[in-house]
Amino acid sequence: MLIFIPVRLAATRLPQKPILDVKGLPMMIQVGLRAKESNVGEVVFACGDQELVDLAAKHGFKAVLTDPSLPTGTDRVHAAYQALNSKDKHILNVQGDMPFISGKTIAETAKVLERSDADMATAASIIDKGDSEHTLNSSVAKVVLSKNNRALYFSRTPYLPHGIGDYYHHLGIYGYKADALKKFVSLPQSPLEKRENLEQLRALENDMTIDVAIVNDFPQSVDTPEDLVKVNQ
Repeated sequence: MLIFIPVRLAATRLPQKPILDVKGLPMMIQVGLRAKESNVGEVVFACGDQELVDLAAKHGFKAVLTDPSLPTGTDRVHAAYQALNSKDKHILNVQGDMPFISGKTIAETAKVLERSDADMATAASIIDKGDSEHTLNSSVAKVVLSKNNRALYFSRTPYLPHGIGDYYHHLGIYGYKADALKKFVSLPQSPLEKRENLEQLRALENDMTIDVAIVNDFPQSVDTPEDLVKVNQ
């Protein structure tokens, strides 16, 4: 299995995000260390900039330079996978803005991907009852699950689904079977993907399946200067 971490400097909401300091290290390196702790495969940075390739190498990580114009992190992962000419049939994509995602969460997602017949895998955690900060926050994506923890829908809508019950926070990690990754990047952006700004909906709208690992993890993603302050606290 290969673990890819897609990174680029030209983030719109928080420029230079991968190299921002988090507890004394660049954020991307913190993510790389968490991925390494999972012990499920080699960690590779899929970089949109040569500066990031050099930074990864400085800290002992493999990195691949990808076309900076690629539209999504998943496209960057696919490009890096192709560049390596890898025969691995299972690929993980760990987003580069969660510096303290648990290595166990990465390992649990890998386990679901390997054991499931689904095209893809991801992870989610239960939002504590009464945690309105996260249930109401549109930057926190929610996932609706079947009884077998297969994803039915993802949304930024507060309190999804309606009524009394658990809410699940979707975490920014994806696993792909190799053929599924190839199919996913070949598909055009879908209507719901554009509407929700959630690329995993492209898979669901094209009848691809996503199984979900339920974990005890709620890593803070870094999208704003305020988020950066939170993770450093």
